[in-house]
Amino acid sequence: MSLQVIGAGFGRTGTMSLKLALEQLGFDKCYHMIEVFEHPEHIPVWAAAHRGEAIDWHSLYQGYRAAVDWPACNLWREQLAAFPEAKVILSTRDPERWYESVMNTIYPSSMAAANSDEAGPRQFGQWAVDIIWKRVFDGRMDDRDHVLAVYQRHVEAVMAEAPADRLLVFEAAEGWAPLCAFLGVPEPETDFPRTNSTEEFLAHRGPPPAPAAG
Repeated sequence: MSLQVIGAGFGRTGTMSLKLALEQLGFDKCYHMIEVFEHPEHIPVWAAAHRGEAIDWHSLYQGYRAAVDWPACNLWREQLAAFPEAKVILSTRDPERWYESVMNTIYPSSMAAANSDEAGPRQFGQWAVDIIWKRVFDGRMDDRDHVLAVYQRHVEAVMAEAPADRLLVFEAAEGWAPLCAFLGVPEPETDFPRTNSTEEFLAHRGPPPAPAAG
């Protein structure tokens, strides 16, 4: 099985909703940060990939037809090279709202995990801090202007570098129509999945021990 959809959008841009939508459309399974919870053996593989080492993408994604969210979105270029026929979806949202969501959910969650007394959550948290908050944002998450600039540069880079005929810039609020048209599949009669809002995140997890972006 080959990866058919590569999600290039950062976590908290509706990636959990997008994962559920893609799976409902037949792109099952869709890789997301929550997959790492279930497969901790993937942590060293992702760490190696983020160090620039060559990894076996086909082996990592065995059984998956799509990937969204962190850690995958950091390495969308490498995945597109490995799966040159795949389509790219850049999930986006209002940058200011995105930042507030990150700072209220997955950032404090992963920092708490990194400082946990338990080995498992601590390993996961330290890995997340390394590949997201340090690598992408230079460890400057409290610097709103810096983080928003990084976000904007990422969006612009994907739009400039991804093949235009295989790129969809998508907001979950748009629903099924643009996503289904892009993927060439019929629109479901059910509502577009909308899940993992900040309120849901906090209600279900409180201050969780590890991040669940989306």
